[in-house]
Amino acid sequence: MTRLIAIGSLAALFFSSTFVLNRAMSLQGGHWVWTSSLRFGFMLVFLVLLLLVTQGKKALIEVKNIFLKHWLFWILSGSIGFGVFYSLITFSSQYAAGWVVATTWQTTILATPIVLIFFGRKVPTKGLIFTGIIFVGIILVNIEHAALTSLREVLFSALPVLIAAFAYPIGNQLVWEARTGHSSRIPKIENPILDNGFARVLLLTLGSIPFWIALILFTSPPAPTSGQLLSTALVALLSGVIATTLFLYARHLCHQPYEIAAVDATQSMEVVFSLIGEIIFLSGTIPGPLGIAGVALTIVGLIAYMRVQVN
Repeated sequence: MTRLIAIGSLAALFFSSTFVLNRAMSLQGGHWVWTSSLRFGFMLVFLVLLLLVTQGKKALIEVKNIFLKHWLFWILSGSIGFGVFYSLITFSSQYAAGWVVATTWQTTILATPIVLIFFGRKVPTKGLIFTGIIFVGIILVNIEHAALTSLREVLFSALPVLIAAFAYPIGNQLVWEARTGHSSRIPKIENPILDNGFARVLLLTLGSIPFWIALILFTSPPAPTSGQLLSTALVALLSGVIATTLFLYARHLCHQPYEIAAVDATQSMEVVFSLIGEIIFLSGTIPGPLGIAGVALTIVGLIAYMRVQVN
């Protein structure tokens, strides 16, 4: 168990780079559209190379065939699950510290059951009290943020993240529904390559490309700086490749449901790592009593929620 928690926590450390680097690019004047779109451009390259090395050329051909056969589905799911999700996360980084965004992002735990109900799935009611604790923690963090800035800043940072918290599970659930074929409104997609997590991420990344092109054309952002190019490449590598690989590896090592819950719960450490990262690298300030209490409640609620769901 110690090994699983250690690997999961290491994955959370790399995942937290997203929030810290996004905030750094925002403070340096980098446009949020490039921060989001360039990440998936680099992700596309990294994922192609990763699949080529681990699965061979045949896997890439399978991915291409599946995408072309169901291109409308992949564009829809990729635009929602990756495009809407990440563009709003990067937009919010202009108005709040990375640790505030990371904490608010934990609302995806609350959003997932609602998304499942929308897709007609049964949702266990266990752990509702812990989702309430998480929500209280998020509110406390944003109350402190409002006290230090303004209501406008809070709305521009929190509301986009709340929408993103729904967009991400919607995109993932669309893929799950397509694989199982349980929905008459979603095409059933059967292919062994979909068992590969990186292939699914690559398909969603390909599907998000039209969204990024449309967003760039609509906003006409100034050209990215060389620093922004480097930072987005780092986010793609650290969060998109290394963190994802470590997290999937930890889950693969699990043999019992409670072990899976423990690995998933380690991702709450993103909040702590984001806060530490901002203090060290961006001269961020230590949060006040409300902020600390909010972070603590969020982490405790997440861990308790994960454990209750499998007991």
